[in-house]
Amino acid sequence: MNLITQIENDIKNNSYSPVYLFTGEEEYYIDYLTKLILNNSLLDHEKDFNLNILYGKDTLISDIISISKQYPVMSERKLVIVKEAQDLLKKDAEGNSLDDLINYVNNPLTSTVLVLNFKHKSLDKRKAIYKAILKNGLIFESKKLYENQAQDWIVSYLKTFEFNIDKKSSFLITELLGTEINKIANELDKLIVLKGKNKIINQDDIEKHIGISKEFNVFELRKAIGERDLFKCMKIIDYFSKNPKSNPLVVIISLVFDFFIKLFIYHSLSDKSDRSVASALKVNPYFVKDYSSAARNYSMKVISAKISILREFDLKSKGLGANNTSNSDILKELIFKLLH
Repeated sequence: MNLITQIENDIKNNSYSPVYLFTGEEEYYIDYLTKLILNNSLLDHEKDFNLNILYGKDTLISDIISISKQYPVMSERKLVIVKEAQDLLKKDAEGNSLDDLINYVNNPLTSTVLVLNFKHKSLDKRKAIYKAILKNGLIFESKKLYENQAQDWIVSYLKTFEFNIDKKSSFLITELLGTEINKIANELDKLIVLKGKNKIINQDDIEKHIGISKEFNVFELRKAIGERDLFKCMKIIDYFSKNPKSNPLVVIISLVFDFFIKLFIYHSLSDKSDRSVASALKVNPYFVKDYSSAARNYSMKVISAKISILREFDLKSKGLGANNTSNSDILKELIFKLLH
C-alpha cells in the first residue's frame, strides 16, 4: 500500500495524524491530500469555528502555535492548514521560522490537525523539524514524475473514469504539456467532459482539443531525425513555421537535445532489452524501438558531435549569434547539420 492510499484509508476511517507535512516539487498531490483532509475532517457547520487557513508569507509562527493549541468548539477536532508553508523558512517579524514549530510538533494537541502545505521543493530531511514531524506526524513527499511515469499516470487517471487512451496519445500529451500533473489533469478533465459517453481518447482528440498535431509535433520530428528522414523533417518544420506560438524554437531544440542524450545513454547500455532500456532512459517501453532504430544511424562518436551542434543552436535560439535569422531558418539549418 502506498502512502497516498494509506492517508485515504485513514480519512475514510476518521483517523487523522496531528501533523501533516505535504512537501515536494509536484503540486498535484500536495493539493489533492490537503483538499481531501479539508473536505472530510470537519462537517460544514463545524468549519466556522474550527477551520483556519493560513498563508506562510503572512503568518507568524507564534500564531500557528497559538491557533493549533486551541481546543475545538462543538467538534471532534480543529483543522489548521498552512498554505505556502515554504515561506516559513524565512524568519518572520518576531524572528521565528519553521524550525521554531518544533516544540509544538513534539507535543501536538491531539484534537488539532495541522497541515503544512510546503510547495515547489522538499523540506530538508536533515532539519530537526523534519525529523520531529516524521516522528510525531506524517510526511508525504510529492516528487516530479519522469516522462514515462507521467504517461502511466495519464492512463491510470483516465481509467478511474472508465476512459481508455493509447500509448502514443498519452505521449503526445506529455510532449505538449510536460509532466506537471496539475496541468495534465486539467486538460484530461476537459476531454472527459467533451467526450461524454465515448470512452476512447485518441490522437484526433489530442489534436482537436489540446492543440498538438498527431503528424507534426516534436515527437515525430525526433523520430524523423532518428531515421535520417530529411523529407519528413522538412514537412514538420514547415508546419512549425506556420504555428510558431505552439512550437517555440527553444522548446524544440531542448527536446531534440534530450533525444540525443538518451540515444547516447542507449549506446552505453550493456542490457538492451526493452525493459532495461525503458528503465534507464525513463521512457515508456513502447518507444524503445525508436531509440534502437536511431542508434543504428548514429554512433556514440557522431552523437557527441551532434550534441555540440545542438548546444550551438540552443544559443542561437536565444538570440546569440543569429542576428536577423528567422527561427524557421535556424531550425532548417540545425536539421540539415544533424542529418549530415
